[in-house]
Amino acid sequence: MPKINGNEIRPGNVLEHDGGLWAAVKVNHVKPGKGGAFAQVEMKNLRDGRKLNERFRSEDKVERVRLEQKDQQFLYETDGRLVVMDMESFEQIELDVEILGDRRPFLQDGMTVTVEYYGEEALNISLPQKVICKIIETEPVVKGQTAANSFKPAVLDNGVRILVPPFVGQDEDIVVNTETFEYSERA
Repeated sequence: MPKINGNEIRPGNVLEHDGGLWAAVKVNHVKPGKGGAFAQVEMKNLRDGRKLNERFRSEDKVERVRLEQKDQQFLYETDGRLVVMDMESFEQIELDVEILGDRRPFLQDGMTVTVEYYGEEALNISLPQKVICKIIETEPVVKGQTAANSFKPAVLDNGVRILVPPFVGQDEDIVVNTETFEYSERA
């Protein structure tokens, strides 16, 4: 694995540090008036979700890890486990449902997801950035209420509550951003 200097760490990099795998979430380069420059790095453990703030000087060496990404198809959920299938070998593996966190409701049957592996260990699942959901409950459209840039609450078919523009009505399909949990457009 390649070693990089502490000042080369960027957000999104995966590092091997203190015997664990950490993703750099935020990186702030600091040059104090006295002393050497350093990078203040906020990291998240990929295995257990712990957070850590660490200081790396430019002469510090850290291991940068490259995760293998595979597109896999989500088949079903059983007993708190997600079953996904490799699209090339048709091999099925089970992953803990906690790996998705609060993005779980947007996972749909047959959806193609990207699973990141470190060796044989699955560390993360990335959903498509945009998914189509149906609105099952929202306030009715009122004419003349589009002048203000206001949003109204809506409940999606997966149980998630989001804010939608006033012109969107019940039983309509909309596109939702899975990273920000926000309305994107009509489907």
